[in-house]
Amino acid sequence: MLGTHGPQEPHEAREARDTDGADGTDSADGADSADGTDASYVVEEEWTHRADVAYRADGAAGTLVLAGTPIGDVTDAPPRLAAELETADVIAAEDTRRLRRLTQALGVRTRGRVVSYFEGNESARTPELVEALAGGARVLLVTDAGMPSVSDPGYRLVAAAVERDIRVTAVPGPSAVLTALALSGLPVDRFCFEGFLPRKAGERLGRLREVAGERRTLVYFEAPHRLDDTLAAMAEVFGAGRRAAVCRELTKTYEEVRRGGLGDLAAWAAKGVRGEITVVVEGAPAPVPGDVDAAELVRRVREREEAGEPRKEAIVAVAAGAGVPKREVFDAVVAAKNAARGVAKNVAKNVAPTAGGTGGNGKGPS
Repeated sequence: MLGTHGPQEPHEAREARDTDGADGTDSADGADSADGTDASYVVEEEWTHRADVAYRADGAAGTLVLAGTPIGDVTDAPPRLAAELETADVIAAEDTRRLRRLTQALGVRTRGRVVSYFEGNESARTPELVEALAGGARVLLVTDAGMPSVSDPGYRLVAAAVERDIRVTAVPGPSAVLTALALSGLPVDRFCFEGFLPRKAGERLGRLREVAGERRTLVYFEAPHRLDDTLAAMAEVFGAGRRAAVCRELTKTYEEVRRGGLGDLAAWAAKGVRGEITVVVEGAPAPVPGDVDAAELVRRVREREEAGEPRKEAIVAVAAGAGVPKREVFDAVVAAKNAARGVAKNVAKNVAPTAGGTGGNGKGPS
């Protein structure tokens, strides 16, 4: 993910990769290496904050700094990032190996403790970092690419620091979400970020149905090997003609932005796509009141129910997509159900029992 060019690790690799610290080991030993590793860069995987360590003479609490890192081209790193890396008392990194490569590329010598902070140890390490902050430390949080907390570790630490009334600030940096939005050619005045969709097909469809009527532009991250399935699911739920943009390898040598309808994009992705992916999807069109009659509302609810969606959720989604109150859809469904029940009763009355040779009126032949 970091580095100027060349093959990059996809977003979803964060979910399963062997991150430094996951097994309690690390290759950094504090000595100069053949690859030019800074001797000052030492990862402390067994680090535990010592309550007797005072980072500030006045005893005041420290500061948590969330720093944005390059999403591809290392020269996009904000100037303040280098200064924070050099002066931080503690650096918490999603992947310490990637941090080392970044510091080398920036020509930075770190003086503070370097510890891993990733999905696997986030819950356990957060209290230690908060105690360091309470003791006056300036803690710098960096992830592999982009801004901490945005589909990356950070939320727990920020929430815990806020709870302790510890100052939290940021070094703004590159963002795949905003970059993709700007390049998509789709409306950007209102948008919402949905992160990664569930891996399982049923859960993925359910999540998409929740936002089927969303009129803001939607932004997703996706793994390249799941992109074709995701785009096909989007075409099914949103409509094959809904406009979208697939942004691949942003800021890197092979950057590509593919625009078109979801159906066409799904067919393109089926041939295989590589690299880091951000998908931007046009919001649902504003419905015109009166365009959808009761029968159509019922048909849409039944269609969703047949696909496995609970009736309550189906009614909410259909109402949002049609731009009508939920009560209107509910009443239409109930009316249709009652009408069908009435038809069934009438049919039952006119059907002659087969036993006893009686006719349709329940009496024997005259």
